[in-house]
Amino acid sequence: MSGLLLNKNQQSYIYAGLAIFFWSTVPTAFKISLGELDILPMLTIASLTSTLILLIVVLAGKKTYLLRITTSKELLNSAILGCINPFLYYLILLRAYQLLPAQVAQPLNMIWPIILVFLSVPILKQKIESKNFIALFISFIGVYIISSQGRLFKPGHSDLTGVLLATGSSIFWAFYFILNVKDKRDEGVKLLLNFAFGSIYLIAAMIFSGKWHIEISFRGAAASVYVGIFEMGITFLFWLKALRMAATTAKISNLVYLAPFVSLVFVHYILHEPVYYTTPVGLVLIISGIFFQNRRSKTMV
Repeated sequence: MSGLLLNKNQQSYIYAGLAIFFWSTVPTAFKISLGELDILPMLTIASLTSTLILLIVVLAGKKTYLLRITTSKELLNSAILGCINPFLYYLILLRAYQLLPAQVAQPLNMIWPIILVFLSVPILKQKIESKNFIALFISFIGVYIISSQGRLFKPGHSDLTGVLLATGSSIFWAFYFILNVKDKRDEGVKLLLNFAFGSIYLIAAMIFSGKWHIEISFRGAAASVYVGIFEMGITFLFWLKALRMAATTAKISNLVYLAPFVSLVFVHYILHEPVYYTTPVGLVLIISGIFFQNRRSKTMV
């Protein structure tokens, strides 16, 4: 039995490693696709790809019966969730990626666990502790440092709109996370319906904006498909599988914070962005704020 548990635990690290690797490559894929396509067509291709991948996952898992028994209330919930993510969340985040270097846009979005706590007050009626404000302060120091783009004592170097969009997108993700956790349906089915609705919204936006007939380059389309598979599709399922198989979920959960550091390697060698010394320093502060907050949460349980 212990051998079986050890084997499962080892497998959990393999799945977690795969998830972290693919998530680490996504900022580079974002920048490549956005260099070739506008946001709407890029996101539409990615969302449709993710929907197809998730449909294959549901079919392979023989869970189509769960789709048939979905209630109208659950469909409405998916319609709302799909509007938040992928529609609104990625439109905002990708605009930030257009305006900022990849190494700046990605870590600014990582403050969502801090934002999550503050949103939990009105939505989940949870109490907020004074240490959560300290965690927020620590993380926002990290945001400032990353935004300086290597010019720590010369503020204003980064595009302010991009910084606001990158940090603001974390509000949408935290809101989505809360609503998604409250929805107890099967994860694969839930994600499939969310992205199906999100794809419908994106196609409608493409039609109304007149971008339906634009030329799409192979490189841009390929990068968008990659995003659809590895940012929005199977990678999240890899991560869930890692958490389910882990002997201790806390150890696996903490590994996700390796992703932004690993992504700097791809950003530097593929996009040829010079890595500012302020990026890893700011990242450490943001992650420290998250750990500080989480440690407080454990003492409250």
